[in-house]
Amino acid sequence: MNRDLEELEREIGYRFQDRDLLRRAMTHSSYANEHRLAKADCNERLEFLGDAVLELVCSDHLYRACGDKPEGEMTKLRASIVCEPTLALCAEEIRLGEFLLLGRGEEATGGRMRASVVSDAMEALIGAVYLDGGFASAKEFIHGFVLNDIEHKKLFYDSKTILQEMVQAEDGGELSYELLREEGPDHNKVFEVRALVGEAEVGRGTGRTKKAAEAMAAYRAILKRKKAGAE
Repeated sequence: MNRDLEELEREIGYRFQDRDLLRRAMTHSSYANEHRLAKADCNERLEFLGDAVLELVCSDHLYRACGDKPEGEMTKLRASIVCEPTLALCAEEIRLGEFLLLGRGEEATGGRMRASVVSDAMEALIGAVYLDGGFASAKEFIHGFVLNDIEHKKLFYDSKTILQEMVQAEDGGELSYELLREEGPDHNKVFEVRALVGEAEVGRGTGRTKKAAEAMAAYRAILKRKKAGAE
């Protein structure tokens, strides 16, 4: 489903002066290729720019907010915030996948829900906001939709370790990960993995690498456990 981009503007609370920037940010390379658009009409260049803006804003925030933390700890924390699974979660919160322009093949294989696709689109959207409204607008967007819940998002980075500790504390059996699916060309592979405690599936995730997919599976297992514990 490709929704009206005005709805996305309402979702993020930002109105573009240059609507073409927003359209490009939501245009996946598969759509551009299928419709014989110019290479620059897909979101890859905006993704490149947005990645740099995101890292700068995140670094600035951590430098100011974590006055007692050494460089190594801030580097690890930044990595947990800007990693693919975290950005995919941020994208999910604004339903970004619903607004993407995808080729038929990407659509058919679940691209709207794929962490690699939506995290790239999130960076492209940051790049588009930066070009349209300047650094201040991009910073406001990042603080509102990426840096808004750091403690929760830190779970992504250490999810496998945290889940292992949970399982050991419960003495619930051996934690393992099973590869369910691997597809796509070498430069754009997608892995799907499930986390198992004994024979029981406790979480499932996808990623561009097997490690990223395992981290997502572990994170989802942690959330399930936390939700069950709160009920």
